[in-house]
Amino acid sequence: MRQVIAPVISNIEVIPRTHFVWLDCPPIATEAKPGQFVMVRCGEDCFLPRPLSVHRVDGGKLALLFEIVGKGTEWLAQRKKGDKLDIFGPLGNGFTISADAHNLLLVAGGIGIAPLVFLADGALKKGLAGRLLLGASTASQLYPQDLLPAGIELIATTEDGSAGTRGMITDLLYKYIDWADQLFACGPVGMYRTMAKMPELKNKPVQVSLEVVMGCGMGVCYGCTIKTRKGLKQVCKDGPVFDLKDIIWEEIIGI
Repeated sequence: MRQVIAPVISNIEVIPRTHFVWLDCPPIATEAKPGQFVMVRCGEDCFLPRPLSVHRVDGGKLALLFEIVGKGTEWLAQRKKGDKLDIFGPLGNGFTISADAHNLLLVAGGIGIAPLVFLADGALKKGLAGRLLLGASTASQLYPQDLLPAGIELIATTEDGSAGTRGMITDLLYKYIDWADQLFACGPVGMYRTMAKMPELKNKPVQVSLEVVMGCGMGVCYGCTIKTRKGLKQVCKDGPVFDLKDIIWEEIIGI
């Protein structure tokens, strides 16, 4: 884990109220693995740092993708080129691709696309096949296709039918399960609860990334503790990536 003062290279709003920020951050970028996150200090008015998934890396550059949800991310969205951010990481345990897996199905609900692009980048460079199920409420909330890694197959869904297939992302999921050797997902808890009940996924390896409020990001405060079938776990230290079947979803409240 490294603590770094990272200059902002660029900051663009790619979706309404969702920003894509590139940082010059070699110490963290060169160590980060897909599914890991960093903690970002967001100004003097925010006591606690904010956990953000590593969205992409490019040499010594690291990208973050985040939605404005409070004063911390509001402050972060206002940073300009040359501004410096105090961040530390990489933290947590990331995704693991099995040695015998070739076909990877990525399931992203809204801002859940954040850690999955980094995973797709690495998988495609290794010659693996990737399909991305990307869901949002409406077309304007979909992650821009031109920012996705070249070679990824995109299947989009929107709740209002303004782009892709009308409906929820889980409505289409069953069509692609047989094709996949492994599934990787990031999205709201409701999406995970639906997936956990799908009989088609009973014998499929599914890794999910949990996005929760964290106090420290390093397993000290126990503020992100959840119940799993293997006992109490800390999302920041034992996760944020877990096996879908290990989580007791009925016990996950307020995430």
